[in-house]
Order: sequence, then C-alpha cells, then structure tokens
Amino acid sequence: MDIADLDERDRAILNAFQGGFPVVQRPFEPAANALQSRGVDVDADELLERIRRLDEGGILTRFGALINAEEIGGNASLVAMHAPEDRFEEIVETINDHREVAHNYEREHPHLNVWFVVSVADEERIPELLAEIEAETGQETHNLPKQREFRVEAKFLVDGPIAEGNVDLSHLGTNPEWTDRDSITPAERNLVLAVQDGLPVVETPYRAVADEIGEDPEWVVETLRRFNVEGKVRRVGVIPNHYSLGYTENGMTVWDVPDDVVDEVGPEVASLDFVTHCYERPRHDGVWPYNFFAMTHGRSEAESEARIERVREVMADHWDVGEDDWDTLFSTEILKKTGIRLAERADANTA
Repeated sequence: MDIADLDERDRAILNAFQGGFPVVQRPFEPAANALQSRGVDVDADELLERIRRLDEGGILTRFGALINAEEIGGNASLVAMHAPEDRFEEIVETINDHREVAHNYEREHPHLNVWFVVSVADEERIPELLAEIEAETGQETHNLPKQREFRVEAKFLVDGPIAEGNVDLSHLGTNPEWTDRDSITPAERNLVLAVQDGLPVVETPYRAVADEIGEDPEWVVETLRRFNVEGKVRRVGVIPNHYSLGYTENGMTVWDVPDDVVDEVGPEVASLDFVTHCYERPRHDGVWPYNFFAMTHGRSEAESEARIERVREVMADHWDVGEDDWDTLFSTEILKKTGIRLAERADANTA
C-alpha cells in the first residue's frame, strides 16, 4: 500500500491525527466527531477500520503513543565515523552487531559517511561502547550528543483535507496531576513496554493494554494522559511511515552557527513546520565544524531543496551565512533501524 492507494478520508485521518488522538476509553467516537466537524463524513467504526487498514498496509509504522525515551531513563547519542570504501561493509556489520546501536545510516559526506545512534541504560556506557567500536574497527568515532533540543515533531502531512494537521483532542479525559519523580514505578515500566510498539487497533485500545498488563483501565488512561503532560509521551496518534507517503528526500542540514545567536536561531528554525528535528550538538575541532542540526524531509528533490533554502534564509536573518558555514547530508542507505530499545533503559530507571 502506498500514497496512491489513499482516498480523501484516509488523507484526512493521516493529517488530523499525527498527534492529539484522545486518551479516553472509547477514543474513536470523539475522534470521528472531530473529523465530522471538519467536513469529513466518517463514523467511529469506519475510522477504526481505516486506521487498521493503514496500519496493516504499511502506511503507518504504528498507531499509538510515541514514547520520549530520554524521559523514561538512560541516554542516547548520535555518532559519526568514517568507513573506508574497501572496508565499508565489514565496519558497518561490526557497528550493527552492537545491540545498543538503534539506527545507522550512510550519509553523503566526503569523510564522515556512517552515522549511527546509540541507546544505553547508563550514560557512562556510551564512551565504553565507542571505545569498543574503535578498537574493533580501527576507526575513530565522533560523539555528537544532544546539547539542546529545539524541536522533535516528525509529522508528515499529505495533500488532502485538514492540511494543517491540527486536530488535537489530547485535552479530553482526566486532568492528571504532574509528578516530580525522575524514576518510574514497576507498573509504569510495564505500561511503557506494552505501548512502545503501538496500541491495539480495537474499539477500546487502552482497556486492551490494561488487560495485557493486569492493571485497571482507568489507571492506564490516567497514566498515559499524565505521561503526555509530563513529556514522557511526545504524542498519541497515527505514526506514519514517511517513505510510504513519498517523503524520500531525507536531508540533515548542519550549520556552524555563531554561539551567541544559537538561542535566537534555534526556536525560529524549529518553528518551520517541515523541520522534524532540530538540535544543538558539539563541534569536533579539525573534523566537524558544525554545532546546529536541522532535519528536513521532502517528497521530491525540488521540494527538499526549497525547504533547505528556507532554513538558510532564516539563518541569514541572524548572521552572515557563508558557503562553508553549512552543509546538507542526504541519507543514501539505511544500514540498521531497530528503534530505541526501552526495556533496559526503563528497567534501570524503575524504582
């Protein structure tokens, strides 16, 4: 199934609910009502069936909660390294053999062509892991941990109804009390692991999760609502497979932003709706001069170039951007993509 198979109702659902899906016991009813108020003729049963079909057809990676792994426990970091052409496959296989490596991409760069993400339960494990990879491959790693996050909002809208993608029903249901705990409880740990790969696409998905982990359905709803408010859950909704929607141009733009304007540049670049990730990361003298990352996605080379140019224009409002002050690294191959394993990180932070 791909974008050509989507009708107007499918497109409305994709646009409307990439975040803000209701966390109530029967969520499809208020969700369908919200679509009807926007002129989309769909009832709760049809909405459920369409989301199930989108999920099973590969248009969605999953339906449910997008967990903020950083808030659950442990840490993650982006790492870049060089793999010589004659040893490329060998080095990539060595990196990927480490279970802590969650994602790995080949990117267009004259030297740093391998980019991977490590996810660990204990932050002190990161330098140990990178030392192991260096010893095994004979290649230097360059750790680029996130220093500041300006945006993580990976929404991929399609042409069709509700083009703004702004249906937000996350306010429905209980009003959760914010907690100041850094750790999670054993029951919360079980909930995180139960929902990390998606919710069951059934009439009462939260009750189904409650039955799975042996908890009260109202507790599941209240806890997920609180996690959403506290930031442990970034959003609840349909999480699309952006490749299936035609977003094949994945450009990581990197910038050598003067330190004294990062505070101004970050929020402005993050406000561009096509920027899905936006971070400040460290430079590496003599190897990597860039301290600002903004990820863009496009459905064509022309769209991608136009979006990157828009980022450059925002940058130029704040400083004199030279040709050597930025670059775009397009991904050429997905080398590994298993997702962030939350079990170890959640276990280490359960009290």
